Amino acid sequence: MSEQVVFSQLSRKFIDENDATPAEAQQVVYYSLAIGHHLGVIDCLEAALTCPWDEYLAWIATLEAGSDARRKMEGVPKYGEIVIDFNHVQMLVRAFDEARAAQTPQQQEWSKLMLSMLHDIHQESAIYLMVRRLRD
Repeated sequence: MSEQVVFSQLSRKFIDENDATPAEAQQVVYYSLAIGHHLGVIDCLEAALTCPWDEYLAWIATLEAGSDARRKMEGVPKYGEIVIDFNHVQMLVRAFDEARAAQTPQQQEWSKLMLSMLHDIHQESAIYLMVRRLRD
């Protein structure tokens, strides 16, 4: 059985509706999308990064021991999944940037992609990452 960790990034949102929304309610729909309430709103996530399980563990081990960033990323082995949103950006950017000097070339590539995804979240706070452990 192979295990991997998949980072999925919010790519778009849409409203699941079977009936046409009345014109007077349309403004409420736009407001709900804007503030992120998920009542009838479906998030579309797209895989952006996939790491083999053992290599993920080695990668996050390059983050400073005991740091908030390392504890956050250790949530995947502990809970099976984590969400990374706007509140985590600065902490994780600092940690992954500082860790790159001690990383293998492959880990540096993952960190570069991670930093890019964190930049996307910083630019648009509605974007988030869902990080999950998957078993075949």
